[in-house]
Amino acid sequence: MIRVLSLLTGLALLAACTAATPDEPLEDLGAFKLGHNVVVATKAQKGPISRDATAEDWETALKAAVGERFSRYQGDQFYHLGISVEGYMLAPPGVPVIYSPKSALIINVTVWDDASQTKLNPEVEQFTVFEATTGESWLMGSGNARTKEEQLMGLSRNAVGEIEDWLVEQHKENGWFAPRPDAETATGTPQAPVKPAQG
Repeated sequence: MIRVLSLLTGLALLAACTAATPDEPLEDLGAFKLGHNVVVATKAQKGPISRDATAEDWETALKAAVGERFSRYQGDQFYHLGISVEGYMLAPPGVPVIYSPKSALIINVTVWDDASQTKLNPEVEQFTVFEATTGESWLMGSGNARTKEEQLMGLSRNAVGEIEDWLVEQHKENGWFAPRPDAETATGTPQAPVKPAQG
């Protein structure tokens, strides 16, 4: 917990990445099809400079972002995503330019193969995600330019973008999501939900 809070404190004033959108062209994810979309945020640690957000807020936002992006992949093998929110900071209103904290999110991710009911990554993959910056948010500060809901959505979409980049890399380098005749289950119903990725 202390490590997560310390990291969030250090990230409070850092610059951010570019915006992610769910309708960008799809990448090569082989036979990937989204099965269960599991998100838990009950143990999320709030940074010392942050608006409040409930576990339900994060679970709703992340599930929506995962669904709107990954449901577009129409492979014939089910894979499940388990996501755990470890920590967050939603920038509150501040003094423009002089004090303009940025929003950040820390998540753990696990990918499950439905056919074998095994993890593709035995160790959780952790992501530190930043909100996108516009001219307005840079000058005014995220907390002044955006509502909490906008910050939640922006961080969730950026998290999905980083997860997707990682999955694409794993597909290319390690053969994740390669077509397998014995794993063609997407015409049926995915198996029991996976456990979330705990830190």
